[in-house]
Amino acid sequence: MSGALNEQAHADIPVLAIVGHPNKGKSSIVSTLAQDTSVRISPLSGTTAHSRVFPIRVDGEELCRLVDTPGFQRPRAAMDWMQRQSRSAADHQDTVRRFVDKHRDDPRFAAECDLLVPILDGAGILYVIDGSVPYGPDYDAEMEILRWTGGPSMALINRIGEDDHVESWRPPLSQYFRIVREFHALNEPFERQVQLLTGFAELRESWREPLGRAADSLVARRKQQIDQATSRIVELLASMLGASETLPLAARDDRAGMAKGVKRLEARLGELEQDERRDVERLFNHAAIERDETGLPAMDDDLFAEESWQLFGLSRDQVLAMGAVGGAATGALVDVGTGGLSMFLGSGLGAVLGAAGAWFGSRQLVGTRVMGLPLGGHAVVVGPVTNIHFPWVILGRAVTHLRLVSHRNHAIRDRLRVEHGAGKSPVDDLEQGKRRELQGIFNHLSRGRSITTAERRVLEEAIAGLVEAPAAEASESQ
Repeated sequence: MSGALNEQAHADIPVLAIVGHPNKGKSSIVSTLAQDTSVRISPLSGTTAHSRVFPIRVDGEELCRLVDTPGFQRPRAAMDWMQRQSRSAADHQDTVRRFVDKHRDDPRFAAECDLLVPILDGAGILYVIDGSVPYGPDYDAEMEILRWTGGPSMALINRIGEDDHVESWRPPLSQYFRIVREFHALNEPFERQVQLLTGFAELRESWREPLGRAADSLVARRKQQIDQATSRIVELLASMLGASETLPLAARDDRAGMAKGVKRLEARLGELEQDERRDVERLFNHAAIERDETGLPAMDDDLFAEESWQLFGLSRDQVLAMGAVGGAATGALVDVGTGGLSMFLGSGLGAVLGAAGAWFGSRQLVGTRVMGLPLGGHAVVVGPVTNIHFPWVILGRAVTHLRLVSHRNHAIRDRLRVEHGAGKSPVDDLEQGKRRELQGIFNHLSRGRSITTAERRVLEEAIAGLVEAPAAEASESQ
């Protein structure tokens, strides 16, 4: 460890050791700043048994290194030894070195030696405390040892619990650390994470340029992630709106064959949506995330029921306007399968399957046509989905998911809960004129036509605006 960190200290890459009492959120800080879900986080003491280095990288370039360290175990005993060995403040750093050299194989001080090594090798100090518990003199020995190392230092108040004792910590922390800041690892927005990174530059003059560049790179990457995610949603819309399935029929009025075609289309649409979800999660370094995605409840084909409008975030006037723009009669709504794992094309589907003629009625959900085959027999083409509300369902669900993933800190280990139909829809943030413009594009795509460059640009801009909209923020149950 020492040799590796010596090499780091001589490099131009800033290195920060995250230190403090056990279970005060050190690993959560590391996971959030490094955007790394592989950092082990647990409420149990001693989860971090040995120091580990986690780089902050953008496009493969290493910008900064964070050292996750074990918590202090016997700081008072360690401080007592150092005080007995020291003659004056001039030898404090050498005394800490002698302590590590003498006790590195002593299991009583394994944690202290492990966390002190990167600091003695030149890492800056980020001392983390829990602001939800009151200050006590037991922490003085830890802070005194860190001061004896002579390393540049900053204190972070990471309030884990509900209680607020932040103010009781400020006076003692200010005696030991030049910079004291609050930072809540689980819910700090991206902008605050970047601000903290640039704050590290105040610890050492030589870090200003590389950390400033690191902050700029993180901001640029964030924009790139949003751009790529919005582009992926556009691809999802184009794929789902143009999707169809073709199956042979035993006879022209083979209802079972038609039903099978619908089920196959349902499965395909579900797979397309889930592929997009996983791609977006990978973009934001959440590839291992576990997700619960709820769907809309089954509903009848009464489009004019008030609860139906609300589930889609549409007012009665908006429903009628979309019908006019879509150039089609308003039909049954689309319901989405439980868990977000598959999409079912409407609770009125049983009635649709009741007679072949109903497939072509004014209230149809999905386009179908039966055609003769060159060598005899018949086949049914199921799709695309013709209901004008279908693209708004896809868009609202995708934007809700993207909002949650893009704002989710990597220290969170709970399952991601994506809920739809509860409260305001993301598409409510669109102006009526923009809704009409998008509906025109959706009509185009629903006819199985390829998306144009201009249409793609319009959709991407609209989606990006919805993702970053300050209003109607999607909420996640933690």
